[in-house]
Amino acid sequence: MTALVQELLDTFDRLTDAEQLDLVLEILKRTVDLDFPPLSDENLVLNAEELFLELDEQEALYD
Repeated sequence: MTALVQELLDTFDRLTDAEQLDLVLEILKRTVDLDFPPLSDENLVLNAEELFLELDEQEALYD
């Protein structure tokens, strides 16, 4: 991840819920017509693993 992308994500985290929703909707509108290559099974597994690890960390905070 580039420093610019990390900065954007950090800024996103500081937005209100309503602002985050506005931003997400606008990004989705702008990306709907992009021609992305299909994800490989390996990429899907890696993304799922990362997501589940993040969810485990968040759950640990509430236990």
